[in-house]
Amino acid sequence: MASILVTGSAGFIGFHLSQALLAAGHRVIGIDCFNPYYSVQLKRDRAAILQQHPAFTLVEMDLVDHETFQAVLAEHGIDRVCHLAAQAGVRYSLTDPYSYQKANLDAFLSVLEGCRHQHVQRLVYASSSSVYGGNTKLPFSEADKVDHPSSLYAATKRANELMAHSYTHLYGLPTVGLRFFTVYGPWGRPDMAMWLFTEAMLAGRPIKVFNHGDMQRDFTYVDDVVQGIIASLFADTLASYEVINVGNHRCEELREVIRLVAAGLGIEPQMELLPMQPGDVKATYADIAQAQAKLGFSPTTPIQLGIPRFVEWYLGYHQRR
Repeated sequence: MASILVTGSAGFIGFHLSQALLAAGHRVIGIDCFNPYYSVQLKRDRAAILQQHPAFTLVEMDLVDHETFQAVLAEHGIDRVCHLAAQAGVRYSLTDPYSYQKANLDAFLSVLEGCRHQHVQRLVYASSSSVYGGNTKLPFSEADKVDHPSSLYAATKRANELMAHSYTHLYGLPTVGLRFFTVYGPWGRPDMAMWLFTEAMLAGRPIKVFNHGDMQRDFTYVDDVVQGIIASLFADTLASYEVINVGNHRCEELREVIRLVAAGLGIEPQMELLPMQPGDVKATYADIAQAQAKLGFSPTTPIQLGIPRFVEWYLGYHQRR
């Protein structure tokens, strides 16, 4: 079995990916710096579950420290890297732009350099549907132009794709960028819609609904995303440079998402309708033809199944704490 390094292993997607890789018999080296952008305790709780597995090793470090990163790759004989660590959040990029330079650009360069010097077989990294910016043609296809990002976060993710291309071209490093579409599920992030809606309803507060509720998102359940990541790590049908959408291929109305969360909680939601926020886009919707053809990707979890699972986890997690 492979030795796989997962950056951001205490993050939402990194945690689920690490669990799946361990269950499949792989050895996982997780890297995380436990950034305080959201609850460090939530990250520690995820990491504690992973650390119960004998084939998991946690390394606490900042990826900007490129010498230490290269030493970790060399020490553990890493075959493949999945780079999920990043400064997340579109709106937060308006508040603290420099954190995006460090975490999304400087750290990514460190990952690229480490992978090329240690001759890693493949680098899979997280891009984002946000690279499509204000594109209005739906669904979003990898062939669409992505040169008008609507936020600094989106710009850094597009920059990652271009940086990866240069390393594939110059050094032959095989890279796969995955454009994730609104990932949700158990152990999700507190800054994302599903968590914010649930938290507000339980507290009796109105939900902040932007663009007066006229928003659509391609909500993708985390287990489906993990299926796509694992396929991208091991598929032997990929070109040396790939950028691939990973979404649910369903454009969901935000009001329907709120209805399903409310139904799971047994609460009538109150909504505060607000204008569109800077950096936001009205709709996202993934064309997944490439993921289907190249990765055998087949999402199986509609929001009618995924949202109740999230709500059930959320209630159980907060009861335990």
